[in-house]
Amino acid sequence: MELGISTFGEVRPESVAGGATESHLRMQELLAEAKLADETGLDVFALGEHHRPDFIISAPEVALAGIATITKNIRLSSSVTVLSSADPVRTFQNFATLDLLSNGRAEIMAGRGSFTESFPLFGYSLGDYDALFIEKLTMLLEINRQEIMSWKGKYRAPFSNRGIYPRPLQPTLPIWLAAGGTPASAKRAGRLNLPLTLAILGGKPAQYLPFINLYREAAAEAGHDPSTLQLGINSQFYVAEDSDQAADEFYPSYEILMNRVGRERGWQPMTREQFEYLRMPDGPLFVGSVQEITDKIIYQHQLFNHTRFLAQIVKGYIHHDKVLRAIELFGRQVAPAVREAIG
Repeated sequence: MELGISTFGEVRPESVAGGATESHLRMQELLAEAKLADETGLDVFALGEHHRPDFIISAPEVALAGIATITKNIRLSSSVTVLSSADPVRTFQNFATLDLLSNGRAEIMAGRGSFTESFPLFGYSLGDYDALFIEKLTMLLEINRQEIMSWKGKYRAPFSNRGIYPRPLQPTLPIWLAAGGTPASAKRAGRLNLPLTLAILGGKPAQYLPFINLYREAAAEAGHDPSTLQLGINSQFYVAEDSDQAADEFYPSYEILMNRVGRERGWQPMTREQFEYLRMPDGPLFVGSVQEITDKIIYQHQLFNHTRFLAQIVKGYIHHDKVLRAIELFGRQVAPAVREAIG
């Protein structure tokens, strides 16, 4: 199993047109986090695209290019690229460039995004939410397969017999689909024989088994071998020397994040009692000691037989030294124990 880190690069909104000192500091912290993840032997470092004042990653491929220059082995992925509001040609070119910079370590994780700010920002209608993604994914996959192509669709200007450059070092760029549990997403990924990453941020993981079974069944029905499918699980994470320390250090930032998002979506306020329920052994939240995190990854592997786990860091107001310590514990203690247990 591959084990890695994902993050959205949370930052305190600065409300400035320039002189973004908090954002500058957070970006330097992200570089340090990726470098440490690489040094501890983790497999993947992934950055998620957002267009909000509380996250600094709006161009994950640019930030990943900076990370490529200070790392050696770790895979570099978006988590996600909001493909619905992006240009597939530029997306491919940017990640192919990243692939050349990183000696063949680039990946794209394509999704529709959990927030919608990019749609009006780039001139798209939310009424076309599904159609945009389907058309642009089709185009991206075609670009990935061939150097010279023609295109005619509804949402992008057509072209004829044009080359798309540069080409990556890898034979093709790995393109993963990201999903939050929608059955149509599972079927699409299975039919296309694409790797799938499922974000489990709420609810008990066991309830997602039908979704994963649907993914594998759709692949089999399309003539693909389900045993070769790559499946990733992404969950929010924080590890410390003991369980109480992890919970006490993580909860304040988690509460602020969930309540901020919750106000936008009409959720009930987060409580400490709910938080403790979510981090139980069969819950979705990976917050605890080294042994608890190890056991939970192994438990979910028994459920899903997945091939990748991404630990999503929620930094918030946690001191950066503690975040680095969590990455170190994950890479040097959790990862070896998981690999030994499941091979």
